[in-house]
Amino acid sequence: QVQLVESGGGLVQAGGSLRLSCAASGRTFSSYLMGWFRQAPGKEREFVAAISSDGSSTSYRDSVKGRFTISRDNAKNTGYLQMSSLKLEDTAVYYCASWSTPGAYKYWGQGTQVTVSS
Repeated sequence: QVQLVESGGGLVQAGGSLRLSCAASGRTFSSYLMGWFRQAPGKEREFVAAISSDGSSTSYRDSVKGRFTISRDNAKNTGYLQMSSLKLEDTAVYYCASWSTPGAYKYWGQGTQVTVSS
């Protein structure tokens, strides 16, 4: 089992940057995929980025490509989402998740709010 705790959210002006962290507990984190999702008010939760267990492979939704970078440090049991050139439409609650294989049950964190202002 994996427990996840996000941090690093906050209020930032458009064009600014934030780095989200996802601290994991449990011995399986380093063997699990990890990803970030977000949910804006009135909208469904959507995929943002994912990274393989060893960090060698990443994927992103089109709207964040070139602006966001997902990474992980398995020695620290922590994942990250570096967000740059933030836009108003990036405002959402950001959740990290971890799962063993594609389509498997996901463990979720509690979420961290990111608000981008003009």
